[in-house]
Amino acid sequence: MNPTNIIRLDGRSLEEYRKPVKIETNISNMAEGSAKVTIGDTVVIAGVKMDVGEPYPDSPDEGVLIVTVELLPLSSPDFLPGPPREQATELARIVDRGIRESQMIDTKKLCIKEGELVWAIFLDIYTINDDGNLIDAAALASVIALSNTMLPKLEKDKVKYGELTKTKLPLKSLPITCTLAKLDGNIIIDPNREEESLIEARLSIAVNEKGEMNAMQFGGNSALTVEEIMKMVDIAIDKNKELRKLVK
Repeated sequence: MNPTNIIRLDGRSLEEYRKPVKIETNISNMAEGSAKVTIGDTVVIAGVKMDVGEPYPDSPDEGVLIVTVELLPLSSPDFLPGPPREQATELARIVDRGIRESQMIDTKKLCIKEGELVWAIFLDIYTINDDGNLIDAAALASVIALSNTMLPKLEKDKVKYGELTKTKLPLKSLPITCTLAKLDGNIIIDPNREEESLIEARLSIAVNEKGEMNAMQFGGNSALTVEEIMKMVDIAIDKNKELRKLVK
C-alpha cells in the first residue's frame, strides 16, 4: 500500500498534525511571559519568571536559562506526585536544547555587571492534559512564552516583581520543534498517546525561521536508517512552515 494512502486510527494522514493547534498568550498575570498551547487534546502551559544572580564561571557576560518541567498528575494517570521523573528531565532537556542550539536568546544582552550580575530566565513548563506529543506542545509554548516576555524593573540590583518595563527579552531566533516517529515501518508526525505506546523510534527536530535545523533528539528502542532520518528532517522543515503561520 502506498504510505500516502494510509489513514491512522484517528483519521489523520501520516504527515498531519491533530486539530486544533491553538496558541494563547499572556495567560498568567504573575509571569513575565506565558503561553498555552493545545495540539488536539494535548495541552501544555509555559511561564517565564525573571530574576538576577551570578553568571556561570565559564560565561561571565551571559544570562542564564533554567528549564524545568512538571508532569502534573491531573494531566495523565501515568504521572504521580513526587520528584521529577525521567520523562520530565528528558522533556526539559529537549526544550532547552532547541532554544540554546538555535541561539534563540541573545544571552550577552542579559549581562548587567560582567562576572557579577546577570538576568536569569526561569522557564517552567506544566502539562495540563497528555494525549501524546508533549514535546512539540511544550517546545512551542516555551518559545511563545519567551517571545512575549517583558523584563521587570530592576532597582538597586533587585527585581521589583509586578512592575514590568517596556523592554522585551532579547531574541535572535524562533525555533519550532516537530516530532516524528517510526510506527510499523511508517514515518508519522505528532503521535498521539496511543501511538506513542507503540512507536519504534522518535526524532524531535528544532528548525529556525530560515528553515535551518538547529537541534535533534532521538528516542525509542529501534534504530533509524539514514534514509528515514533524512525523510524525517524533510517533513519537519515542511511542517515547521505550517506551525510558524500560527505563531505569526
